[in-house]
Amino acid sequence: MSDTVGSDYVMDARRDRLVITASALGTVFEWYDFYIYGVLAPIIGRTFFPTDNPTVELLYTLTGFAIGFAFRPIGAMLFGYLGDRLGRKYTFLATIILMGAATAGVGLTPSAASIGVAAPIILILLRIAQGLALGGEYGGAAIYVAEHAPAGKRGFYTSFIQAGVIGGFILSLIVVVGTQWIVGKAVWDAWGWRIPFILSLLLLAISLWMRLMLRESPVFTAMKAAGTQAQNPLKEAFTAPGNKKRMFVAMIGIAAGFTVIAYTVMFQALYFLQSSLHVAPGIAQLLVGGSALAGIFSFIFFGWLSDRVGRRKPIIIGYALVLLLALPLYQFMGKTANPALQDASIRAPVVVSGLDCRFDPFAKVQPTACGKLLDHFSKRGIPYEKREGAAPAVAIGGVAVRDLSADGLDAALTTQGYDFGAVTPDWRSAMLLFGALLVLWTLSGATYGPVAALLSEYFPARIRYSSLSIPYHIGTGYFGGFLPLVSQYIVARTGNPYAGLWYTLAVVALALLTCLIALPETRDRPLDA
Repeated sequence: MSDTVGSDYVMDARRDRLVITASALGTVFEWYDFYIYGVLAPIIGRTFFPTDNPTVELLYTLTGFAIGFAFRPIGAMLFGYLGDRLGRKYTFLATIILMGAATAGVGLTPSAASIGVAAPIILILLRIAQGLALGGEYGGAAIYVAEHAPAGKRGFYTSFIQAGVIGGFILSLIVVVGTQWIVGKAVWDAWGWRIPFILSLLLLAISLWMRLMLRESPVFTAMKAAGTQAQNPLKEAFTAPGNKKRMFVAMIGIAAGFTVIAYTVMFQALYFLQSSLHVAPGIAQLLVGGSALAGIFSFIFFGWLSDRVGRRKPIIIGYALVLLLALPLYQFMGKTANPALQDASIRAPVVVSGLDCRFDPFAKVQPTACGKLLDHFSKRGIPYEKREGAAPAVAIGGVAVRDLSADGLDAALTTQGYDFGAVTPDWRSAMLLFGALLVLWTLSGATYGPVAALLSEYFPARIRYSSLSIPYHIGTGYFGGFLPLVSQYIVARTGNPYAGLWYTLAVVALALLTCLIALPETRDRPLDA
């Protein structure tokens, strides 16, 4: 098999197309199942975590989103063990069945209004099942394709798996927007939002049909025939010489870094446009989804490029550019999407003062008078500054607000030019927003496109599934999966719509430093070692 698995490798274009198509489509469908929750976070919050504060509902929902990610490493250990012991093919068949069933379950779970506290409990249990399933999916698909790829094309072949992850996000947006358009707003708000979740049963059937046509990977087949597969891959992943260091580098330098970039342009951008800039939800979804569709080709391009220049260079350069460009691009989107809000916040900044201006975004009722004022502006998505003061007070544009009731604050905001309504950017502004998002997607492609090939080459064949999956899902699950929650929490606490980027920039800086110090080039490594 040239330098991939051995001398018995036979080029087969039809088989390779089937391997890539079945694996990539399965990845698309499985990530669709996972992302649909994040895309529909606001309506899930109203249905399963009802309060009188949309910000609190969103944060509760994003906590559920983060819990799914938190269980991914456990799924990685479970399915990584099975993948190294029993084979790649049947392991990621099991993961997609679990994911499809759990996602459909979300769509069928009654609301909190119907069954009370049982509703959010069931929802969280289903999110745990999704996290377990996804913990085994990516490693299986990436390794399966890499172990079929001929020498010199691993980056290109596996880039379709990377693109499939983004494809799942795009599909989730397409289904959401399409379903809304077909059923109408009234039906959508009542029960139509459940349709995208139940649709996962159809996607599950398609994916199973395609994956059942696949054979076991040649690398695992050769190891099984020789009797050299790991007896306890989970234990060996932590005890094999040098493997703990490799897993640490993969977790921090690769998984954590590229994931926070991807989620910054997926979910953080979506919430930024909708919540902070008041862009109409349908328009925000079209902008993020359309730019993702255009940017998906960068994942394939950088995978292909990594076969020529190596895996490290695109990733390191991508990290550096994110550190330089992420904040300016978000500030540009702020000025472009809602210039009236931007002008009002500059011309008439909101300043809240008091003795105890503590604000807990999770609290249903704020404990202090100043906190209640901050809560009001948080609900409205209005940026604010906090200052010490003798008594609770609000000044807008330097003018003290005498009536601190909700109606009085809204009237003062309106007088100063603040508009709470949803905005629809004009054509020129929409194209500029699309361009800014596309730049971010391209940087995501540079840091993500080469990853499946790099990680497959980085770890020994006998413990590859476990060694790849565990650090990948710890890095993506804990650093990336908590990004929507952490970033929105920071925004809510500070009143600064750009403050959520602090988390992204800190993690990317750490990932860049790790790669510069400890990540080797893997492009020419054989996969049967």
